[in-house]
Amino acid sequence: MRSQWFVIHTLSGQEQKVKESIEKRIKAEEMEEYIKEVLVPMEKVVEVRNQKKTVSTRKLWPGYVFVDMALLDENKRIIEKPWYFIKETQGVIGFVGGEPPTPTPADEVESIKSQISDSEEREKPKVNFEVGETVKINNGPFLNFSGVIEEIEPERGKLKVTVNIFGRNTPVELEYWQVEKA
Repeated sequence: MRSQWFVIHTLSGQEQKVKESIEKRIKAEEMEEYIKEVLVPMEKVVEVRNQKKTVSTRKLWPGYVFVDMALLDENKRIIEKPWYFIKETQGVIGFVGGEPPTPTPADEVESIKSQISDSEEREKPKVNFEVGETVKINNGPFLNFSGVIEEIEPERGKLKVTVNIFGRNTPVELEYWQVEKA
């Protein structure tokens, strides 16, 4: 049977529970031939709390779980066993895309997966900064100074900020997590 990606709408905040419930029940209910993968797309984000850098995860699609599964037969009719298996999972509202649900194109899922793996490699700030914006430095030798963002380097996770030190404007390179919006 050919599997395709489908999106399941879940109760808010229940995405991880739904994923774990599906994965736990696959073997017990003999669904291995129908369900290949369950995905809750998350990315790593960095913020500063009490002058400490903390890394947390954020859901890219809150309220949704992606499932690679065989749900439709060759005539695009719903296969009942996996349909009810998902529908009866606690926390599931239903499939996205009507009846029968519309599969999500594989290339869209691949781009989501690459977004996830990108976030594993580089840390993304919880807030977005803009050139010309004033920020307060909350870590490092310039603690409690304010400055204006001159340049943003997202691939390196760095900002160039002009800080007024002893009456002179001085360019300083800082990491995203060392500043907060003023």
